[in-house]
Amino acid sequence: MMNTNKFGLLDQIKYPADLRKLKLEQLPEVCKELREDIIHEVSVNPGHFASSLGTVEITVALHYVFNTPEDRIVWDVGHQAYGHKILTGRRDKFYTNRKLNGICPFPSPKESEYDTFACGHASNSISAALGMSVAANGSERHVIAVIGDGAMSGGLAFEGLNNVSSTPNDLLIILNDNDMSIDRAVGGMEKYLLNLDTNETYNKLRFKASNWLHRKGYLNEERKKGILRFNNALKSALSHQQNIFEGMNIRYFGPFDGHDVKEIVRVLQQLRNMKGPKLLHLHTTKGKGYEPAEKSATIWHAPGKFDPKTGERLVQDCSDMPPKFQDVFGQTLLELALKNDRIIGVTPAMPTGCSMTILQKSLPHRMFDVGIAEGHSVTFSGGMAKEGLLPYCNIYSAFSQRAYDNIIHDVALLKLPVVLCLDRAGLVGEDGPTHHGAFDMAALRPIPNLTIASPMDEHELRRLMYTAQLPNQGPFVIRYPRGRGVLKDWKCPLEQIEVGTGRKLRDGEHIAIISIGPIGNIVESAINASGENVAHYDLRFLKPLDEQLLHEVGKKFSRIITIEDGVRNGGMGSAVLEWMNDHGYSPVINRMGLPDEFIEHGTVEELQKICHIDQNSIIAAIKETKK
Repeated sequence: MMNTNKFGLLDQIKYPADLRKLKLEQLPEVCKELREDIIHEVSVNPGHFASSLGTVEITVALHYVFNTPEDRIVWDVGHQAYGHKILTGRRDKFYTNRKLNGICPFPSPKESEYDTFACGHASNSISAALGMSVAANGSERHVIAVIGDGAMSGGLAFEGLNNVSSTPNDLLIILNDNDMSIDRAVGGMEKYLLNLDTNETYNKLRFKASNWLHRKGYLNEERKKGILRFNNALKSALSHQQNIFEGMNIRYFGPFDGHDVKEIVRVLQQLRNMKGPKLLHLHTTKGKGYEPAEKSATIWHAPGKFDPKTGERLVQDCSDMPPKFQDVFGQTLLELALKNDRIIGVTPAMPTGCSMTILQKSLPHRMFDVGIAEGHSVTFSGGMAKEGLLPYCNIYSAFSQRAYDNIIHDVALLKLPVVLCLDRAGLVGEDGPTHHGAFDMAALRPIPNLTIASPMDEHELRRLMYTAQLPNQGPFVIRYPRGRGVLKDWKCPLEQIEVGTGRKLRDGEHIAIISIGPIGNIVESAINASGENVAHYDLRFLKPLDEQLLHEVGKKFSRIITIEDGVRNGGMGSAVLEWMNDHGYSPVINRMGLPDEFIEHGTVEELQKICHIDQNSIIAAIKETKK
């Protein structure tokens, strides 16, 4: 429903220009009202919650001090940005957030000029903002990167910082340090940030001295660099503390209280026209202002619907429903690990999301959360595999795109026994185009030495996980979707599946449907509803292909439908088409899958219909192919 909340100040703000008309003393009340509005909105229309509560003061201060949208704010991990969306002309439409044809789940330049860059995946803000800062050279435009929620542990963030230190720019980096990603942030950088401290009085004196030297003409750029290096060395010696940012010649300020909006405004006004790269370190609390979220930030990262007054989450009773694929993965991984002491669990900051917490709780020494570092997670797994361990590396499919070179160079090239478990494969729903696992099959299919499989149900997932840990398997990819499976009785004996074999699920005449993965269940329903005598094959393995199965299909059927929950271009349907051509078969093949475009957000069912891979579309394809 449309926003009907009434607020004294927030109701006066449609765009940041309205915010800038207010007095500084009014900003704490704006923050209070904005936080209440986010709580109300997300309680009835679920989305990312705790992160946006933690950035309310930062958001208000940025839009108050800087002339947005002319000045550029580049958000990292866009689920920090609900307050930003509300203050930039979208409050009246915020009830449509994450819904089909509604507001995008993350900032998007296609939606608003205030959204400066895509930010569904972490750690890209510094690089993008540096590019914008270089492009703004000679103009009055300010560029600010806001990075947080564990994103500073990502390799791209360090690549950006390294370039910031060596490229002329006036970039301002705001480090939103809440010691969290989704689960609690891990690693040396996060511990370093927790312990980092810089005296505020010292920074004020240094800032004033720098301005005085500039006015007197004593401080040109070359002298400035030398003084910075000397000053940083002296400061480190006196404080017995080294600052990684100042070691890169990036001026460091902080840490300050990220929830004191007036103080943030004061500091931003001082930094706004300062030349050269600078970093403002702000300590925040994920879920700030809502006690349940402050106490359990991981649960309240995306809590679903809840009662804003009591904090009670309105969790659906799922006791009589099939389990989530991720939970079957987590339970099966522990089961396998208890029997095979070579098995190790690895995940880049998603232990709760992929249910690797089950292994972590029982065998903590055999589970590694490496932080937001997908490429590292794969190469780290490759290193362990090289020395005899058997890593199960679980990455969301869309995020695994960031590890493509690592998969090729650090795993496949040496044929190392790493099991890549790609969670959230296919359409994921409301998180939209940055999170759909659309490209994994097409991207991985050409890589030598890989085995690529997708289970149709929970039993198949368990058996593939068991098969992957058997001797001499090499790198083994298992892709499976977000959400629930189809089997309430999901526990089954752990039995080997012969690699490269599919299954004939039903015989038929005239038309054969070849599917891969859980979409095969929709195919079964569609065939039943169509009343047609259609054959159905579950290919199961994209690589290696089941040649015996394909010969059977090629010899018997002149019409074939392939269907997959991945892109048509280069995917499973393309593999079947190529194989048929290479082996002298010439059936008419209708390839069904995701189109050559980015799929927006909505429920999975809505998106399947749009992409024409839902039950009715399959029935229509059967009728059309039969003609």
